[in-house]
Amino acid sequence: MAGYKPVVIQTYPILGEKITQDTLYWNNYKTPVQIKEFGAVSKVDFSPQSPYNYAVTASSRIHIYGRYSQEPIKTFSRFKDTAYCATFRQDGKLLVAGSEDGGVQLFDISGRAPLRQFEGHTKAVHTVDFTADKYHVVSGADDYTVKLWDIPNSKEILTFKEHSDYVRCGCASKLNPDLLVTGSYDHTVKMFDTRTNESVISVEHGQPVESVLLFPSGGLLVSAGGRYVKVWDMLKGGQLLVSLKNHHKTVTCLCLSSSGQRLLSGSLDRKVKVYSTASYKVVHSFDYAASILSLALAHEDETIVVGMTNGILSVKHRKSEAKKDASSRRRRPAYRTFIKGKNYMKQRDDVLISRPSKKHLELYDRDLKNFRISKALDRVLEPEVTMKTPEVTVSIIKELNRRGVLANALAGRDEKELSRLLNFLIRNLSQPRFAPILINVAEMIIDIYLPVIGQSPVVDKKFLLLQGLVEKEIDYQRELLETLGMMEMLFATTTTKESTFTLEHKSDEFLENSLTSVLEKSKTKTNS
Repeated sequence: MAGYKPVVIQTYPILGEKITQDTLYWNNYKTPVQIKEFGAVSKVDFSPQSPYNYAVTASSRIHIYGRYSQEPIKTFSRFKDTAYCATFRQDGKLLVAGSEDGGVQLFDISGRAPLRQFEGHTKAVHTVDFTADKYHVVSGADDYTVKLWDIPNSKEILTFKEHSDYVRCGCASKLNPDLLVTGSYDHTVKMFDTRTNESVISVEHGQPVESVLLFPSGGLLVSAGGRYVKVWDMLKGGQLLVSLKNHHKTVTCLCLSSSGQRLLSGSLDRKVKVYSTASYKVVHSFDYAASILSLALAHEDETIVVGMTNGILSVKHRKSEAKKDASSRRRRPAYRTFIKGKNYMKQRDDVLISRPSKKHLELYDRDLKNFRISKALDRVLEPEVTMKTPEVTVSIIKELNRRGVLANALAGRDEKELSRLLNFLIRNLSQPRFAPILINVAEMIIDIYLPVIGQSPVVDKKFLLLQGLVEKEIDYQRELLETLGMMEMLFATTTTKESTFTLEHKSDEFLENSLTSVLEKSKTKTNS
């Protein structure tokens, strides 16, 4: 058996999503850490300053978490009812939040009791933010009003009453302390200028607005409501640039990456979509276990935090790049070591002695070499092989079938081994690249184990799953054949029309030529 040739593993085209730089970047997060809160997580906000802690608003409490802590390092619970929209100031020292009773409270991060309480709204305050000068707070409430507050004096400065429904979202410009944006359930997004006491731009979103986001430059505005995410050019008076409809349910939150080149949106359909701000196409997507209410990214996108309706806070940390210690690496041989003697020219009296290279066989090749066919099949049915490289399993099955011993390898298996084999069939039978050989395997298994069907409920369940899969594939094939038949009929009709038109055109040309020749002959006879 010295001449044994290893099994050639057939290669197949890689299926699935295309691997891009965005895929690599956004997949480079660790397994999420899940933290249970007291209620639905309505807002997550990162501090703009180091150490980049984040505030989580859920139920009647605000928890401050460290970037890597799973327990809150500080809690603000001085709320009579549900708290909303806790937001950090630009310097990370103050925190403002609204509440269900209409109050707005200002906290110092180093303390616990509120520094200021702003009373003036008559209904729940769902949005608050600091202006660019750090000395004013803007708030929007369910009483249809937007108010501007002065922090040093704890007094109300302005009130805007242009909305006709709940004001549920808003933000202040980070460049201009006089500009602020609010979104309302009256389907409008308004930009207010505190110097004119009225809105300067108003755009119609078309759905109740759940979230708004102003780009750092202030030139672009993003609004989310219903299934739509819309981008507006504020420098052109609120002109609509693009309308995105990539979610299946209401979009609830928006977020920008640290570079500003990616826009993230979270939705009740349990997905987070990542858009390129250059083309506004989806470049990546995250899936979560429950509907999403809030979303936030840490500095340099190091952490992504998502709050859900079931009170679960999902925290993903970016994987740290392992730095190789240059001193600990073993010194490699120099390049000249590997090319030594490569350029030697053979002389006339020299005798060339070649050193045979030793071939290392895989474990399944060793089993096949020694005719251990069942053992070879068992090796390639291990979960780490079937999940990562199913083409290896299929190649061994093909080799056993070529040798005519596939039925012998499949026979004599207990419940566990047979379940593993059936799981592989159920997972890969519907793939076109594996279907021809796996259908043959399925037929052999049914023929071999038909007498023992009914003795094991586990195996019976696997056979039922396999039956359902085959029936579904048959339905798909039938639908495809019907579609192909309809397409062939359409193509045949189109071809018939084109050929008829060509024949009519040719007959008209022939008739015209004939009449022309007849007229010329008649003219010739008349002249003669």
